[in-house]
Amino acid sequence: MGVPTSRAAVLLALMWLSFPVLADDQPPPAPPAPIAWTQLSPEQQKLLGRFQENWSQLPPERQARLSRGAQHWLSMSPEEKARAKERFHRWEALSPDERKAIRGRSQDFQKLPEDEQERIRRNFQRFRDLPPERREELRQRWRQLSPEQRDAMREHWHRDDWPPGPRDQPSDPPRDPSDGRPPPPPPP
Repeated sequence: MGVPTSRAAVLLALMWLSFPVLADDQPPPAPPAPIAWTQLSPEQQKLLGRFQENWSQLPPERQARLSRGAQHWLSMSPEEKARAKERFHRWEALSPDERKAIRGRSQDFQKLPEDEQERIRRNFQRFRDLPPERREELRQRWRQLSPEQRDAMREHWHRDDWPPGPRDQPSDPPRDPSDGRPPPPPPP
């Protein structure tokens, strides 16, 4: 009984020693190294001054994010900074539930395939390029739709033809691209 036991021990030892090779050829990424306060530029130190006292106690990942954020802020134009401040103040004005909902939508967006994310970005940019009056008109029409109509419009937009043209208003049913007529109603 001693021989099978020693074979099993050798086999287990070999498996244990070879595990890193079998698992993956690449080692896991190293965690970021801590950033000393003195490694920050004077401009970054000024921006991050409220963190100076506790900087060394912050996790290295947070130090890295703060450092990158400060550097990004310093590279922004005055107009970009003004827009960022405005967005920040709008974010601060949101309720905790509204913030949670936005974070959830953001996480859902990140889970989408890259081509779907790109399609959504293109459509969002097209919407932003519309005159403000047209955007508000579309928002009002959207609010007036029933949940079923909204679902039909979402399906319609998957064809990548947003925003609607003059004949293709949100109150209209989706049109069949082959003949311009509305599609037949779904079966009961």
